Amino acid sequence: MVVTLIAGLAVVVLGLGAYVRLAPSDPAYWSVDPEQIANPVDERHFLLRPVDGDAAGPVYGVSPEAVLAAFDAVAQAAPRTSVLAGSVASGQITYISRSSLWGFPDYISVRAVPVAEGAALAIYSRSRFGKSDLGVNKARIEDWLAQLDDSLGRR
Repeated sequence: MVVTLIAGLAVVVLGLGAYVRLAPSDPAYWSVDPEQIANPVDERHFLLRPVDGDAAGPVYGVSPEAVLAAFDAVAQAAPRTSVLAGSVASGQITYISRSSLWGFPDYISVRAVPVAEGAALAIYSRSRFGKSDLGVNKARIEDWLAQLDDSLGRR
């Protein structure tokens, strides 16, 4: 009986793990313009944009294309991160970044917007599963922005 219970639990855990890793990610749903979404109220996101959001984005003294290209290089160098939709040429990119153990997906939509001093980033990072991201989305974006600052000589 105990062996059957353990085997059943293992099947459930493996099934949930497979679902988390293999559930399709529809670009039409997950690739959103971070400037156009309403400010979310849940604990599974981090929103950075020039005017409002959880934080104001830094301003870079380069063109929007240059800052997005530099951000793309930082994001694509991150482990378990890939492009879901968009490109530097399109002006917006959405990435999937997965946790190391279970492969939980987070979606990060990024747009570079022109401002008087150059370009600013609008970024919307959010988790797909769970009630809280435990600060992972904010920490990831802050880390990527620190790397971006270093690559653009902003520090």
